[in-house]
Amino acid sequence: MSRIKEFNLPDLGEGLTEGEILAWLVKVGDVIELNQPIVEVETAKAAVEIPAKWAGQVQAIFHPEGTTVEVGTPIIAIDTDPGAGPIEDAARPTPSAAALAAVEVAPEEGAIEPGLIGGPAPGGRTAVLVGYGPRTTAAKRRPRKSTSAIPSQKPTSGADHGIVAGDKTAPIATTPAPQVHDRRDRAGSGGPVLAKPPVRKLAKDLGVDLTTLTGSGPLGSITREDVQRAASAPAAVEPLTVAAAAAAPASFGADREQRIPVKGVRKLTAENMSRSAFTAPHVTEFLTVDVTRAMKALDRLRGRREWREVRVSPLLLVAKAVLLAVKRHPMVNSTWAGDEIVVKDYVNLGIAAATERGLIVPNIKDAGRLSLRELADALTELVQTAKAGRTSPADMSAGTLTITNVGVFGVDTGTPILPPGESAILAFGAVREMPWVHKGKVKPRLVTTLGLSFDHRIIDGELGSKFLRDVGDFLADPEAALLAWT
Repeated sequence: MSRIKEFNLPDLGEGLTEGEILAWLVKVGDVIELNQPIVEVETAKAAVEIPAKWAGQVQAIFHPEGTTVEVGTPIIAIDTDPGAGPIEDAARPTPSAAALAAVEVAPEEGAIEPGLIGGPAPGGRTAVLVGYGPRTTAAKRRPRKSTSAIPSQKPTSGADHGIVAGDKTAPIATTPAPQVHDRRDRAGSGGPVLAKPPVRKLAKDLGVDLTTLTGSGPLGSITREDVQRAASAPAAVEPLTVAAAAAAPASFGADREQRIPVKGVRKLTAENMSRSAFTAPHVTEFLTVDVTRAMKALDRLRGRREWREVRVSPLLLVAKAVLLAVKRHPMVNSTWAGDEIVVKDYVNLGIAAATERGLIVPNIKDAGRLSLRELADALTELVQTAKAGRTSPADMSAGTLTITNVGVFGVDTGTPILPPGESAILAFGAVREMPWVHKGKVKPRLVTTLGLSFDHRIIDGELGSKFLRDVGDFLADPEAALLAWT
């Protein structure tokens, strides 16, 4: 069995056919571990890190950053037994058809040395394949028990990097090291992050960047407490967004126009919204609610000892109101399936989130079975993961009912478009102090406006109105509603 394994781009969820390579987290020559993240790929739904399927040494990288690759195409070659000596020619990775398609015709002028990227190869072609040719960097091994500098290793010959042997085949160069960025280089930490696999998984689930943390464990290692402390600090996420925005200023051409490619999350969102808008007949109703009592209930909740470390926002009460109203009107939580309506006994509650890559709608699975505290924790984790850009495709699949919180932008309400396959979406507007008639007198009260869009094939005006009324009644007096409905 060959010791060189080619790792193909996997199907990252729900029939996605391609992904764009955002960043390589390893370089040719790096020694990697099983399940170590090796590449960050953006699909039409999210940016995800893909772990290594085998442990070993990276022998070749077939596609540079920025390349869109089809699912099933080889993206990296790994030597699963690097300590077994030189690789025989028969065991070297063979370029795939997709990789060979990247070869271009060599320019007539400005010739480059044969064997290097852009240099001539037999047949008048240009050697541009990633992962083949003379080695340009020294291999580095990840330290296991200390954070000291990585010792340099003796460079090996080009044969260790998958050069195709034979007199009739010119060598093809690997991608120069500066084009394949290591996460350690991007973080500027000068060394790898020291953390155990369970801690790395926890950080990934919570959307925490380990390179930004200072470890409190032995030898400076990062502990679970370090990750949880970073995840519970809402301000820790915002600087990442600001820094990313500052690093990529708008670039306008001579015609004073900027052209932004439509791809990834933005492309899928556009397709879904167009399909939904022109497939499901939308109806939107509005309701303005006095939420003064609800805001006071939140303040009392924050003051309780067991809730002092919990992130509590008005969205929590809106989510609870929607979940309780669904129990009273199950048809709202359904899907139009052509010749039948599928009513669901579970609620995968979607929360629309604006991210740098576009609008995404992750959902809380089976949210109706959660207690209020569990729902608060799930909302916090969902928002932090979305802001960090670490929402997985699975978290955005199978949603049944959605809330979009336009109030965080100071907007009163809107007419949201249904996510495909769902029958209702609720817009939650800004909570403002306004003059309101209360007990026969005009007084300043905290008021918000709700907007409910629904599929009129499933939900008629009566059902939509009753559902929206129940959500409003809960927000007007949540304590009374809880006593009456549960």
